[in-house]
Amino acid sequence: MPRRTATMLASTLILIALLCAGVLIRVPYSEMSPGPTVNTLGDARGEPVLHISGRKTYPTSGNLNMTTVRVTGADYDMNIVEAVYGWLAHDSVIVPHDTLYPDGKTEEESTQENAEEFSQSQESAKVAALEELKIPVTSRVVVSTVVKDSAAEGALHAGDVIKAVDGTAVGKPEDVAKLVTKHEPGEDVVFTVIPAKTAAAAEKAGKEPKGSRDVTLTTRKAPEDPSNPSEDRAIVGIQAGTDHTFPFEIDIKLADVGGPSAGLMFSLGIIDKLTPGNLTGGEFVAGTGTIDDDGKVGPIGGINMKLVGARDAGARYFLTPDDNCTAAASDTPSGLTLVKVKTLDDAKKSLEKIQAGDTAGLPACSTG
Repeated sequence: MPRRTATMLASTLILIALLCAGVLIRVPYSEMSPGPTVNTLGDARGEPVLHISGRKTYPTSGNLNMTTVRVTGADYDMNIVEAVYGWLAHDSVIVPHDTLYPDGKTEEESTQENAEEFSQSQESAKVAALEELKIPVTSRVVVSTVVKDSAAEGALHAGDVIKAVDGTAVGKPEDVAKLVTKHEPGEDVVFTVIPAKTAAAAEKAGKEPKGSRDVTLTTRKAPEDPSNPSEDRAIVGIQAGTDHTFPFEIDIKLADVGGPSAGLMFSLGIIDKLTPGNLTGGEFVAGTGTIDDDGKVGPIGGINMKLVGARDAGARYFLTPDDNCTAAASDTPSGLTLVKVKTLDDAKKSLEKIQAGDTAGLPACSTG
């Protein structure tokens, strides 16, 4: 066999061997890529994303699109070839598997957590939007969950309204933890609560719940914190949350979406439907960001993939959480203008500028 032919054959066999190895060898990475965008002012699968009843609404136009990111599943074994291709591609990001599924979390567990975060983001979006419009919302601190085999099990129940701890009124969920941790483990703490059934019946009747009772619990020592092993923190085994009563019905319907990052866009969609005129001026605006009850916008993951998805869908402007601005500005798709937002009010004012054509005054993101 001629030397040249032998060399080519050997090179081909080595290349085939390397490709086979690349396909067979698995690496601990996952892929993120742009997901679909959904107009919160429009329909999804034949139903309005935002349905409001019991209050006058107004016609809307333009787009206020929430954005998503696709990720590979927890059980997906990526090979070297796929990882290299993902690293080289502009429309995907390769990240360590533990970034998406920390502590060995299964896909089912991750989906459940995302669903819970999505549900909470909807509630906060409603509260923030109505607060921005000066529409009163009734809020109560409640027991969200009770830990199995804890001091609270059997004594407190999910949905119980927490009025006070040790006689001190509570206004926010974090107040509960602060008052409990004033105790040493083994000491008694008194919860003043309205039972969940009583509260639910009152809410159904449109009345303020009454009929509180005191529940005394003996605190226990919290599981040891590796970062502070000497700390003896008292707990009773509950997670406090907030329950809201809205003056009219706001229903958000969007299947197969999870996580908290659509909160800002839901709030803006609600505001647009509840106010005369078009908040976008007919423009195509997309965005992302978590939101809390007070209207503060928080950062999200996968910002660059969301920018690509928004640009591909036709967006001209992208509402960007302040904490994501640097990353977003470092790789902005052409034709897309980033608009920095810290609060819901910031976003609303920026949309009003877009509506008026005053885009030179929009707060911009920068790389520094």
